[in-house]
Amino acid sequence: MTSARPLPRSFLNRPVLTVAPALLGALLEHDGVVIRLTEVEAYDGGEDPASHAFRGPTRRNDVMFGPPGHLYLYFTYGMHWCSNVVCGPVGRASAVLLRAGEVVAGEALARSHRPGVVAANALARGPANLVRALGLGPADNGRDVCAPGPVRLARGPTVTATSIRSGPRVGIRVAADRPWRFWLADEPSVSAYRPAARRPAPDPPR
Repeated sequence: MTSARPLPRSFLNRPVLTVAPALLGALLEHDGVVIRLTEVEAYDGGEDPASHAFRGPTRRNDVMFGPPGHLYLYFTYGMHWCSNVVCGPVGRASAVLLRAGEVVAGEALARSHRPGVVAANALARGPANLVRALGLGPADNGRDVCAPGPVRLARGPTVTATSIRSGPRVGIRVAADRPWRFWLADEPSVSAYRPAARRPAPDPPR
């Protein structure tokens, strides 16, 4: 378990493109597992057509419209949970998707959440695997990571600006060219870049 204090809410109450790279190297802790974040993606609410909040608040995304410092978990492909940290002012609905990390404490417990995974650097590689390694689930949607509680986001070792890379986001079909994915160079836990598969064109009318 990390003894670091949670990040102050003011750290997250900033524009998403400021917060996202600043989260690299931060420590996310839950249930005895600590992950050092190595890859994230920024989503900018109503200004971003790839964001879940682009069309306004819904029952699914209402956490995004609340105060910064809360987890937004969503279910995708009928099988995976992914986790975001809400940032920016109330109503902006911007969030940082937690794409990958390195397990730095509680590896045995993380492995119990991901049976069959051999390589340590694969335990939290990819947003769904990161959630599984931490043991997060739908009950954690809305958790405050800036206050005492079961999930905590804390400062990690200092990351230099020269070690941060950026590029297109992964697996989206709109606004895919925006270089809003950020990762730490030469980190084996970072996921491989894969553009979204193109949907086949519909058959012409007959």
